[in-house]
Amino acid sequence: MDAYNPRTVEEVFRDFKGRRAGMIKALTTDVGEFFQQCDPEKENLCLYGFPSEQWEVNLPAEEVPPELPEPALGINFARDGMQERDWLSLVAVHSDAWLLSVAFYFGSRFGFYKTDRERLFNMINDLPTIFEVVTGSAKKHTNEKLLVSNHSSKKSKSNSKPGSEAQTKYSKAVPSQDEVDDGIEEEDEDEHGEALCGACGENYADDEFWICCDICEKWFHGKCVKITPARAEHIKQYKCPSCSGNKSARPS
Repeated sequence: MDAYNPRTVEEVFRDFKGRRAGMIKALTTDVGEFFQQCDPEKENLCLYGFPSEQWEVNLPAEEVPPELPEPALGINFARDGMQERDWLSLVAVHSDAWLLSVAFYFGSRFGFYKTDRERLFNMINDLPTIFEVVTGSAKKHTNEKLLVSNHSSKKSKSNSKPGSEAQTKYSKAVPSQDEVDDGIEEEDEDEHGEALCGACGENYADDEFWICCDICEKWFHGKCVKITPARAEHIKQYKCPSCSGNKSARPS
């Protein structure tokens, strides 16, 4: 495990987000590699997430007690004994529990007061859990908004000129402020930032490039699926990692 020790609420939350992003990668965009590394023939294996947004499958720490709380042991043993989706969901639940334990370990170690602990929890609670991202249940919470968003996006496509289709498709997952002002209900405006990336689970931001899967209609940060705006202009039909069945997205 890394020796980095965050000491403020903001630093602990940044540490949490980095570890969370790495574990989400393992269970979504890098799921093929993760599956292979969790060989049931090996000893007890754990899934680690790091502040650098990287992940690792490895044996647990040898020191007792460990420097940080340890993830669930033996995730590899159940790999072939259940459906892959159920196994990934189980690993996701244990990963969520581990992330919370690490965050509040830092909070306890560095003497966070009640208000600091409460603020840290609220910051964490604003993010969807790894389980919600992996199972897709996070998207259900914003289903109504996404239906409005998809309707708006498809309407824009149908009314656009042939040469402007790519620009409409590879832009935003949510309505623009002008569309909100023109008649979308006020509650949809309140939820403007709740669209989630299908890979990392983070919210939409105005300055980020997004791309939509033509199969499942989920939206992704371009950086999460390694698609640039320039490359997107030449894609006729985009398939996300899950729909393409590969570790990385392959456009048609």
